[in-house]
Amino acid sequence: MKNLVRKIVAPFLAMLVLLSTISWSVEKHLCMGRVMDVAFFHDADSCGMEEAMTFMGETMGDMDCCDDESFTMEGQDDLKLSWEELDLDSQIFLAAFAQSYLELILVPSKDVVKNTDYPPPLPVQDLYILHEVFLI
Repeated sequence: MKNLVRKIVAPFLAMLVLLSTISWSVEKHLCMGRVMDVAFFHDADSCGMEEAMTFMGETMGDMDCCDDESFTMEGQDDLKLSWEELDLDSQIFLAAFAQSYLELILVPSKDVVKNTDYPPPLPVQDLYILHEVFLI
C-alpha cells in the first residue's frame, strides 16, 4: 500500500514543481471580436486580414478589426525557503505536523523495559491469607 501511494504522489509532486517553475505565456488573436487563434509559449497566428488589406492597397489605420492579447505568468526562480523566512505560526505548525507524522511512522521497539533500576514494591499484606486462597 505504501508503494502504491508513493508511486501516485511522487509524479504528482514532480509535475507540481515543474508547472510552478515554468513561465507561462498565452497569446490570443481576435478578429472582429471573435477569437481566431490561441497559442501557448509563442506568438498567435494572424487571421490574414493584414495581408488582404495590403493586397487591396488599403491601410489598416482605417479598419481596426484585429487585436492581439497576451497574458504572461512568471514562474518561480527561488524554490529554497529558509526556516527564518517563515513566520512563527507556520514554524509551530510545521514542527507539530512533522512530529505527529513521525509518531505515525516510527514504531516503538517491542523490547522496552521500564523501571529496571527500581525493584517492585513489597506487598503490605499477605494477599493469600487475606483472600483465604491456599494451594492444596
